[in-house]
Amino acid sequence: MREIVNRQLLLVARPERAVETRHFAMRELPVPEPAEGQALVRVQWLGIDPTQRTWLNAQETYIPPVPLGTVMRGTGVGQVIASRSQLFDPGDWLVGPTGWQDFVLADGDGVRGFTKIPDGIEPRAMLSVFGVNGLTAYFGMIEIGRPEPGQTVFVTGAAGGVGSIAGQIARLNGCRVVGSAGDERKCTWVREIAKFDACVDYRRERLGERLRELAPGGLDIVFDNVGGEALEAALHHIAHGARVVLSGSISSGYRDAAYGQGPANYMQLAFKRARMEGFVFFDYAAQFPAALHQMLAWVRSGDIRYEETISTGLETAPAALAGLFHGRNLGKQLVRLF
Repeated sequence: MREIVNRQLLLVARPERAVETRHFAMRELPVPEPAEGQALVRVQWLGIDPTQRTWLNAQETYIPPVPLGTVMRGTGVGQVIASRSQLFDPGDWLVGPTGWQDFVLADGDGVRGFTKIPDGIEPRAMLSVFGVNGLTAYFGMIEIGRPEPGQTVFVTGAAGGVGSIAGQIARLNGCRVVGSAGDERKCTWVREIAKFDACVDYRRERLGERLRELAPGGLDIVFDNVGGEALEAALHHIAHGARVVLSGSISSGYRDAAYGQGPANYMQLAFKRARMEGFVFFDYAAQFPAALHQMLAWVRSGDIRYEETISTGLETAPAALAGLFHGRNLGKQLVRLF
């Protein structure tokens, strides 16, 4: 029988353009033994998010880059298999900064540490609707978008892990919601499952023309995950006093010092007395409990639906990350380790 080891994916080169497997190297080490106050966690799921691409660059963004030769940073979910901690017992499911590896030692809790997942919650949902995706969607829409009944909302990347949830939150606040996505399969999911009022297939349709048809009175809220041409098209159709929420710019590829060009029509913000604002979800850490309580209620009632795309095996993580920038995922991209 093959000896159980701790496989780790190390960042060994910084990609200039697309993420490739060659930028990482697999290392095998003995499974670590927990010291006093620690718990040994067998990682079951990794969450893959576009922002991880920014951590591969040499330049610091909102957090420092991943150092070369170290385990790739990432959030995961796993189960405690041995414990010398008063916080965690064997069998507990935890979510936290596991990194891209099979086993990790958990020695703390809190927003930036490991958190025990309550009974009754699907553990891997803590990586999507109850994790970074759901919280980003919630705070971006509620705190910055400030939706009001009867308003028109446009969400780019509407079939992604964040955009799909953001649009549903707007719908639950009485808004008419239009999304954009990269193929008819995704648009069908957005309309029929997430219950957006409309979805534009930007690969087959002219986004600007469709927005003019779908929102003749203008867009009151734009929740942008894409940037580039999609953001320009949205700005051209904003209403007076609109709020533009900058959640991401995935069209840029998040290459070092290349997070997308500024929209050529940014003066629309001045003409329409509109506001464009960016954020990072952990700015709202003090409000996490209330947000998660609301998200849990919406999911349990069926008012919010979410989707997952799953690849299997630690070795697939680099390709899963690269795939986000080619639109290969519907909903949250996950990697199953065991």
